[in-house]
Amino acid sequence: MDGGGQHYNPRTVEEVFRDFKSRRAGMIKALTTDVEEFYQQCDPEKENLCLYGFPNERWEVNLPAEEVPPELPEPALGINFARDGMQEKDWLSLVAVHSDAWLLAVAFYFGARFGFDKADRKRLFNMINDLPTIYEAVTTGASKKQSKEKSAVSNHGNNKPKSNPKRITESEVKFPKGPEPKDDDEDEEGLEEEEDEHGDALCGACGENYGQDEFWICCDICEKWFHGKCVKITPARAEHIKQYKCPSCSNKRARV
Repeated sequence: MDGGGQHYNPRTVEEVFRDFKSRRAGMIKALTTDVEEFYQQCDPEKENLCLYGFPNERWEVNLPAEEVPPELPEPALGINFARDGMQEKDWLSLVAVHSDAWLLAVAFYFGARFGFDKADRKRLFNMINDLPTIYEAVTTGASKKQSKEKSAVSNHGNNKPKSNPKRITESEVKFPKGPEPKDDDEDEEGLEEEEDEHGDALCGACGENYGQDEFWICCDICEKWFHGKCVKITPARAEHIKQYKCPSCSNKRARV
């Protein structure tokens, strides 16, 4: 492995805890600030990959150790295979949970190897337990980011065109065209028809209802509707899509 420090053997509670914090910092970085690079490295077409954290606060995506048994406990195997089969935030949360489990395994491996007694193990666990888990760091950061995005949309909503669900063909884009001038009666009738047509529409990703101010897109394979934000498709990007396939349908085709 490239990250270095895999042969480092901390021998005291303080050294093990420092090792834990450094590895944890590297993995949190992979799942937050370096998430785009991490996402690209976890190609489902590659072999079983693992996420490693190192004592120098670096992270690495790599194949598992070849030696049996390995020098240290190994992280969750094959994290890349689920990448395209679920929403990105759910996939990152899953990797975060497995990363927490791995860090605990490494810390208590050192404790067992160097003979920590009951008091030392308890002290080590309490020091670790005072820190937020990687899962908490990832999900809390994602929630804050979503809140900021919603706030920005709310603040600038008057400057953005409203978008309604619209079936895409090779010559169409799934965002609204400018409205034709209508009198008041026609506007009211059109609004009622639109509400009747889309009022029961549910997003195939999050299950939430259709909203008047939200951009939606329809999968040309399964014909399910999705919030653009749930499948990471913007109106600008939709302009260049001839046939849209949702993540589920894309993943099915890749497996076939």
